[in-house]
Amino acid sequence: MTLFVLFRAHLQHHLNMRDTTAVRDVLLKQFDIAWSLMAYHLDELTTQECLWKPAARCLHVVERKPGSWHAQWPEHERYDIGPPTIAWTTWHICYWWSKTLEHVEGRSATVSPDLEWAGSANGVRLRIDDLRQKWRAILENSSETQWEESRPDSWPLPNSDLQTIAAWLNVELMKNAAELGMIRFLYAVRENAGGL
Repeated sequence: MTLFVLFRAHLQHHLNMRDTTAVRDVLLKQFDIAWSLMAYHLDELTTQECLWKPAARCLHVVERKPGSWHAQWPEHERYDIGPPTIAWTTWHICYWWSKTLEHVEGRSATVSPDLEWAGSANGVRLRIDDLRQKWRAILENSSETQWEESRPDSWPLPNSDLQTIAAWLNVELMKNAAELGMIRFLYAVRENAGGL
């Protein structure tokens, strides 16, 4: 009986490893798809596009002092706050991704909503690509235990494991990529915006 219990435990361990590996592979492929859409919308992005306001009322960044841009933090999430600008959306990506990295790496949370915007389209591309590289390294190099271990301080989903956080990040990245694309489409036809 004891030998059977040990064998079953051994077999279950290998099955779990294979399942975790399969989950990791799927999440990495999904991440690559989300990233390819993000990279497409970041390519040839200009600072002028970043700072363009698609509506009179919108989420945007403000230059508090020369070269120091900060995001307007919304007081609610209703539709009447207006659409975000590309600058705000790219700031938001850097905010949530930096905060996620801090929590996954076990560092004390220092990223605040007062995080500065990159200040230019080129700065945005560099900062977001740096976050991508750090995140991918974590996903590729985490042990099986780290991959499956729930952490009470995980962000934005408390008591979640790395695979759950990775799934959330893929969805958030794809959502933000779609937002960037939509604003770029609107910017491209801004002179023709007069209604039907």
